[in-house]
Amino acid sequence: MNARHILVANVFFAPFSYGGATVVAEQVASALVKKGGYRVTAVSLCARNDLAPYVVIKSQKGSIVNYLINVPEHRSYADIYNNPEVTARLAELISALEPDLIHAHCIQDIGTGIITAAEASHVPVILSVHDFWWLCERQFMIKLDEKYCGQNPVRIENCKGCVDNFWAAKMRFNHLKSMSEKVALVTYPSQFAKDLSEASGFAEGRGVVWENGIKPPDRDFFDKQAARRTRDTRITFGYVGGPAQIKGWPQIEQAFTDLKTDDFRGLVVEGSRDNSWWQEKHLRKLSGAWEIYPRFEQHNMDDFYAEIDVLLFMSQWKETFGLAIREALARGITVIQTDSGGTVEHGAVRSENLIPIAAPPNRLRDAVSQVLQKDRRNRPVYPVVCFDDQAQAFAALVDQVLHDTERAA
Repeated sequence: MNARHILVANVFFAPFSYGGATVVAEQVASALVKKGGYRVTAVSLCARNDLAPYVVIKSQKGSIVNYLINVPEHRSYADIYNNPEVTARLAELISALEPDLIHAHCIQDIGTGIITAAEASHVPVILSVHDFWWLCERQFMIKLDEKYCGQNPVRIENCKGCVDNFWAAKMRFNHLKSMSEKVALVTYPSQFAKDLSEASGFAEGRGVVWENGIKPPDRDFFDKQAARRTRDTRITFGYVGGPAQIKGWPQIEQAFTDLKTDDFRGLVVEGSRDNSWWQEKHLRKLSGAWEIYPRFEQHNMDDFYAEIDVLLFMSQWKETFGLAIREALARGITVIQTDSGGTVEHGAVRSENLIPIAAPPNRLRDAVSQVLQKDRRNRPVYPVVCFDDQAQAFAALVDQVLHDTERAA
């Protein structure tokens, strides 16, 4: 049997990677190719001033070819979710590549043209929802005052105080909703994301939960972890978000100010590409010994996780998944986290220990104090889905969609 050809559309893709959804798209694609029986091609975006607008360039990392459409920096509101120029390039690529199935994975900025072009070529589409771009033009359901919106279900009429142009926002909302009816299947990384989306009228009854995976720890990880714990007996806290309200940094900053002990370490990860997230001034007033840890990739994430005992995940919105939490749990690392949507569905943290969104900083301070008092650094490893498992589950979805498509033909 010839290998099934999957065209995956993701806003970024290797060798130009950024963000958790891109990590998932890349890792699942690689796992499918490694598994055998699949060929994967990618299409993504770039924004380069040295290239003509909407020109397509070709790149490759490993066995996966990536076609990048060069979009201009300044585009209209409508072009962000439905860009005729991008749609035309996608139609040309689909015609030339002749994929068996299109995986519209994280198509923020690519827009719904991938669905339009696929429909014209009679290629089935699996759509994967990440964040809440399909329901909220601000993507994360964070209001202008940087507080969580909290709508459930989302009703566009309630967005009037949050958007610049309500009628444009309503047109966008209705367009995205109508396009979701054209795909063969919709996947969500969590039950929370599926329930909220379908309750809001998005692709009702057409979705399944397809849980994200992670890269499991390497064989020598626990030796590295044990060696560091022997070398430095202080508990070390880790934080992988930027210094932003949406990720809960203000709560961390307040909670760690004036703690009664300094006998611990803290690491904040510089996740930006230009080292702009963190400066020493962010950390000076915190208790304990805090440092900035350099940006890491999938291949060297164990080096970071071997350095920490507790992951702080203080997101202030209801997220759809939360990769970092799963990465930590798979490595025997304690997690202190907020009650933030799909991020809690691992089940490893008791509901009474979840910190509510917008809780005062003393809730986090109490949790931190308990960890420091108990000094428990050897948490059992928690079972977590890996990327190979996720790819296997996706292959089953592909079989289902192609079988249904052939039967309907």
